[in-house]
Amino acid sequence: MSFPKITLADVLKARQVIAPYLSNTPLYSYHGLNKLLETEVYIKHENHQPVGAFKVRGGVNFIAQLSTEERKRGVITASSGNHGQSIAFASKLFGVRAAIALPENANPAKVEAIRGLGAEIVFHGRDFDDAREYAEQEAQRLGARFISSGDEPLLIAGVATYALEIFSTLAYLDVIIVPVGGGSGAAGCCLVAKSINPNIRVIAVQAEKAPAAYLSWKTGKRVEARMETFAEGLATRMPFDLPQSIMRELLDDFLLVSEGDLRRAMLLLLEHTRNLPEAAGAAALAAALKIKPALTGKRTVLVMSGGNIALPQLRELMN
Repeated sequence: MSFPKITLADVLKARQVIAPYLSNTPLYSYHGLNKLLETEVYIKHENHQPVGAFKVRGGVNFIAQLSTEERKRGVITASSGNHGQSIAFASKLFGVRAAIALPENANPAKVEAIRGLGAEIVFHGRDFDDAREYAEQEAQRLGARFISSGDEPLLIAGVATYALEIFSTLAYLDVIIVPVGGGSGAAGCCLVAKSINPNIRVIAVQAEKAPAAYLSWKTGKRVEARMETFAEGLATRMPFDLPQSIMRELLDDFLLVSEGDLRRAMLLLLEHTRNLPEAAGAAALAAALKIKPALTGKRTVLVMSGGNIALPQLRELMN
């Protein structure tokens, strides 16, 4: 499948589109994390978005640019949670009917948030990819616009606006570490960072127990992999073609972290930033700790992609 090339101009346009609806998120440095990593570290707080995650940028950019006919037909998508909230939020803004297919074990907090935004919810299958296949079939049956959570240029251009905000705040930086589920956030970051300064290293991170995007990037071909991580924001069984194509061209490195690494990073972020991260939102810190010596003397940004942790998961973490 071929896709139109996404450029920095697309990201700049997306920034104009979403500006009336979304505020810039903070970029903070914390003494405790600087001391822990022995370098200058900044956290990009995408957990401060209205739906608690970065994906809302893409949802608003996408839904805002639907044609009149597409708005009449409505949209349908699949999600493990945050993308669904993004589409539900944007659809409510623009008066578009939205249906979200979720796996049967979806994060209850994210489910309630989607329901509260007025989208129709359908539970289907054991994981995200089951829900995605169902949503694609339903889109054909109903004539609705199917929205891929990864293979949509407007989504990637929208989420890439968080990287523009990083560069508008910091005069220079050396490394950005980004969590990967589908890969839209990492792909968008690559597009912006490499357009501004090709020497900036962009590093992606995924869970060891859900390594499909990592293995696909490493091998240069689509790889289906097991998906057993508790971090639903990192959990995809199959990669997306468009983010993969961008990452293969522009991404500098890709790391895997363990479930224990993620839990430790979640607790450290809670302790040092007083922010509540979901597991995917802590992945960048988990990766930074894993490669700590390589970051010495490097001004580093860690993307806290979301903060939508379910209460049972939080209780388990604290215990």
